[in-house]
Amino acid sequence: MKQKTGIRIGGGFILLLVLLIGLLIWNINAGSVQLSVGEIFRILFGGGADDTANRVIWSIRLPRIISALILGGSLSVSGFLLQTFFHNPIAGPFVLGISSGAKLTVSLCMIFLLSRGMVSSSGTLIAAAFVGAMISMGFVLLISQKVKRMSLLVVCGVMIGYICSALTDFIVTFADDSNIVNLHNWSMGSFSGISWENVATMAIFCGGALILSFFLSKPISAYQLGEVYAQNMGVNIRLFRTVLILLSSILSACVTAFAGPVSFVGIAVPHLMKTLFGTAKPIVLIPACFLGGGVFCLFCDLIARTAFAPTEVSISSVTAVFGAPIVIYMMIRRRTGGAQ
Repeated sequence: MKQKTGIRIGGGFILLLVLLIGLLIWNINAGSVQLSVGEIFRILFGGGADDTANRVIWSIRLPRIISALILGGSLSVSGFLLQTFFHNPIAGPFVLGISSGAKLTVSLCMIFLLSRGMVSSSGTLIAAAFVGAMISMGFVLLISQKVKRMSLLVVCGVMIGYICSALTDFIVTFADDSNIVNLHNWSMGSFSGISWENVATMAIFCGGALILSFFLSKPISAYQLGEVYAQNMGVNIRLFRTVLILLSSILSACVTAFAGPVSFVGIAVPHLMKTLFGTAKPIVLIPACFLGGGVFCLFCDLIARTAFAPTEVSISSVTAVFGAPIVIYMMIRRRTGGAQ
């Protein structure tokens, strides 16, 4: 049995790595400027090429690809942490209104700074998104103390998301036209316009949160078996829950700050990884969710920028098209399994 599990886990990681490498190559090659595989390798490994091709690869495509990988993986891990926290498979940053809360505060920050002729730095956007994420999470936690049914908690989270979105729309209505253009492009959700400075910032914040999440694998495993069991295993429940909230909020806040609200990745990908690997062990699922989220977002971003080229579709629209059916299937299967 252990041997079969090991083979399944090893096969799952090999599949994810193959898909990741394939999508990385495909994403680098796809675009309005057509480059051969040989030209791409020469550019990547310093073989020389014309300035336009160099700029397209190094300044536009590579930062976008790496950001899709990092942010997609971070959003997936954030969803897994929230599902663990609430013991609910459909809990996620987008569903619980956390992404919408981050969107609201980032919108306020962007409009305030742009109206004064200032540009928002990466750190400022992350800080604003984190504040919004924590405010939304605070409301969800307050409601969770009053509401015991998880289905009602999810509905309340959706309502919080609608309220935050409505407030964002209200703020945008009274913003200057130039500010609305910048805010609209960001609020639709996209990995475009990412710079190497942005990549470095997200790598530091998301990388730190991901490493801490991985080191929490043992307490998370205990917590999955119930709070009483975790306490008996020596886990400080209050501290553990606080750290879990902070890590999931940092990860989802980074995604919202750089790419805008991205839907369904945090719910669909953890479920797919559990199905693929046949386990809920955090030591397996945390790296699996990161790789799976990266693969999912690379695939969706490829479709977003090439399906209707030269028009680019918002990343959130594409992730919803592929993620929503997975969530629907998951809920029907869960309901059918409960009925049996």
